[in-house]
Amino acid sequence: MPDFDTLEKGQPIGTTTIFVNRADLVRYAGASGDFNPIHWNERFATEVGLPGVIAHGMFTMGSAVQLVSDWAGNPGAVIDYQTRFTKPVPVADPAGSNPSDFEGTAIEIAGTIGALDAEARTARVDLTVSVDGTKVLVKAQAVVQL
Repeated sequence: MPDFDTLEKGQPIGTTTIFVNRADLVRYAGASGDFNPIHWNERFATEVGLPGVIAHGMFTMGSAVQLVSDWAGNPGAVIDYQTRFTKPVPVADPAGSNPSDFEGTAIEIAGTIGALDAEARTARVDLTVSVDGTKVLVKAQAVVQL
C-alpha cells in the first residue's frame, strides 16, 4: 500500500490499457445479467443510433478502477468510486477471426492523485479513461483509505 506521507497532489499513480472484445462482452453479460442487445447485436445497436456494439458502461467503469486497486494493493481500500459516462465504447466485430483471439478495443487509463485528506488519510485518485483519444468517462474519481 502506498505511504500517505509521500503522496503529492498531481502525482501520477500509473497507466494501463485494457482491451475489450465481443467475447468479453458476452462473458460480462452472463456475469452481470445485462443482456441488452446493444452489447452483442450489431444490427440492433445501429438501428437505435449507436455506431455498433458497445461495451457495458459498468464493464468500462469496473475495468478503469482496477488501476487504483492495483496501486493501493488492496481493493478494499477503495472506499468510494464514481464517474459520469460520456461516450460509448465501440467494440468492433472481429471480422471472421476467432472472437476470443481478437484483441479488441483499447481502453486507455491513467491515474493521478487529485486530492489528499490528511485528517482522514485518504487520497482521491482522478482517472482519465479514453478510447482513441476520446474520453469515455469523466469525473472518474476513486477515494482510497491509506
